Amino acid sequence: MAMDEGILTRSESSGWEEAEAVKGKETLQSDERRATDFVMGLDIGSATSKCVVLRLDGAIIGKAVVAGGVGTEGAEQAKSLALQDAGILSDAAPMRVAATGYGRHLATDADGRFSELSCHALGALRLFPEARTVIDIGGQDSKVLRVSERGTLESFAMNDKCAAGTGRFLEEIARALNIPVGEMAELAASSGKCLDISSTCVVFAESEVVSHLARGASRADVLGGIFRSIAARVGALAQRAGICPMVVMTGGVAMNAGVREALADELGMEISVSPLSQHAGALGAALRALAQT
Repeated sequence: MAMDEGILTRSESSGWEEAEAVKGKETLQSDERRATDFVMGLDIGSATSKCVVLRLDGAIIGKAVVAGGVGTEGAEQAKSLALQDAGILSDAAPMRVAATGYGRHLATDADGRFSELSCHALGALRLFPEARTVIDIGGQDSKVLRVSERGTLESFAMNDKCAAGTGRFLEEIARALNIPVGEMAELAASSGKCLDISSTCVVFAESEVVSHLARGASRADVLGGIFRSIAARVGALAQRAGICPMVVMTGGVAMNAGVREALADELGMEISVSPLSQHAGALGAALRALAQT
């Protein structure tokens, strides 16, 4: 079906290195930065908003991620912070703005709106030109994309009916365990055994967690089971979409080392991530905007 629309690698992507190189150079003077010499990509998700600013030569010059998605001021905050990161005056107008994500239709100033599928595919390919399978675990859904070398979406599988295995799921589990989400992977690394978490529903899985804790299980072992449960669920999606190396992970959950490692074990493949993986959707949207200038 053609549509137009692991183990963590330790080397940073060329896209990130390019961004840092650009930021390290003197580019435009303040008065020049008022000109429409850049485009913007905006990814309005259910839990976070991301923004990427590209110069017209395609260089990444600004980025931002803000906790706050649909129904919040997150999108406007992300845009402001991305412009600030790029060293662009806040009243400067981009040549074009493209929006993606769950709340893309709320971006009234966007010149174009595109599906998350196509934007994550494009963004992942920009970060990793050899990417052929893209796994995106966002706040409320999970998706696995098979992409061509040109960025064409060849097939996909998506779970958008249940929060299990998503960022929301991890937030609920972190709340049940009374630990910050950012500390989950480190705690799970000390697990002696991974407990079975059989429920595929967030509510029932949380009940299982409480039951394990009541029987004396450690939080580390519970987290090991949670990560393995997520990996099994996403792995089933990957089998439906078809897996082809290189496998790249995008979305906020890509930053969770515990989930990455569990998923790599489940797939039996290396999983590549970039420091910009959470920005992949916004980057893809920015590339869409750039193509229309």
